[in-house]
Amino acid sequence: MAQKIITGNQAVAYAVKLARTQVISAFPITPQTTVVETLAEMWAQGEYTGEFVSVESENSALAYCIGAAYAGARAFTATSSHGLAYMHELLHWASGARLPLVMANANRALGAPWCIESDQIDSLAQRDTGWIQFYCSSVQEILDTVIFAFRLAEEVRLPVMVCYDGFYLSHTYEAAAIPEQPQVDSFLPAPARKPAFDIDNPENRHGLVSAEAMARLLNVRYRATEMAGEKYELLDQEFYRAFGRSYEAVEYFGPKQAGTLFLTAGGMAQTIKSFLTVPGREEALLRVKQFRPFPSAGVRDILSCSHVERVIVADRNVCMGVGGIFAQEVRAALYGLPHPPQVIELNLAGGVDLTPEMLEKALAAAPGYAADEKIMWAVELL
Repeated sequence: MAQKIITGNQAVAYAVKLARTQVISAFPITPQTTVVETLAEMWAQGEYTGEFVSVESENSALAYCIGAAYAGARAFTATSSHGLAYMHELLHWASGARLPLVMANANRALGAPWCIESDQIDSLAQRDTGWIQFYCSSVQEILDTVIFAFRLAEEVRLPVMVCYDGFYLSHTYEAAAIPEQPQVDSFLPAPARKPAFDIDNPENRHGLVSAEAMARLLNVRYRATEMAGEKYELLDQEFYRAFGRSYEAVEYFGPKQAGTLFLTAGGMAQTIKSFLTVPGREEALLRVKQFRPFPSAGVRDILSCSHVERVIVADRNVCMGVGGIFAQEVRAALYGLPHPPQVIELNLAGGVDLTPEMLEKALAAAPGYAADEKIMWAVELL
């Protein structure tokens, strides 16, 4: 296993190559561009031997992957922001057809106005399309999660979106362990060569159905998504045996009896971990890696402990009129508890940078935070 200094985008490219992906459909958009540039370079140098297809739009990129997956190929694409929004209709078609696609998304704000900062609303706006979603907090985790995503997608027959912070992780260099090909093959077997279609026995797929048939199919997909949550822990254990690294769907960091917890997803977790390692800190962190299906039971088990008084949810997104999306999920997970902890939103929508000074100010303001106050806006703490 070789150590290399690479960016998050390069980590995606290494993982895609190691996964023996057969089809890559590429269209660049900031800050994802160097994913497909790195893969194109690998293809030009003969390091990647699958099909590398440049298309004219993000919509076409996903359409090509859908066709490849129908034909039985292991397929991948990457995007960000408005590119992901442009794919929206086809996201439904991919999940409805139970196609095991993997897509990387470098989180970036949506206009208007134009903004290229790291806001998670691009992927969170797609939360009801039926894709499994993971949020990564380091370059190493991005590489590992892409490999993991192919295995999970093919086992549960659902597409997977691997999300990470634009620029904070997409363009930041970190040391990462690059697995050897036999290691990856032991965890993720080479894709089957059997085509999905038989030209001697033509068939029609996904034509017009009745409401009753549609309802049954949606029920099956719902159960498959639930199974993906259950399957995650088992595959994570297997991943640890193969690579020596593990990523819990809900990670706890800090003292066990902490009264105040921060909760977040993505690269902000690293900032909070660094903040909590200062001597004398008594708070803890709950990092949510898996967003769909949301690990409600894991979040509820930790936050229902009697010593937890409050949870400060750092959200880099906002649902207009409601608030942070992860905060919504936390409140839903805690619903019904006799004495739930206070949920406080620290909202960094638009890509506002999270700093130790901001965390200090949030902690100082938390005791006076009233229940009817919906959001503590990070931009007002600058």
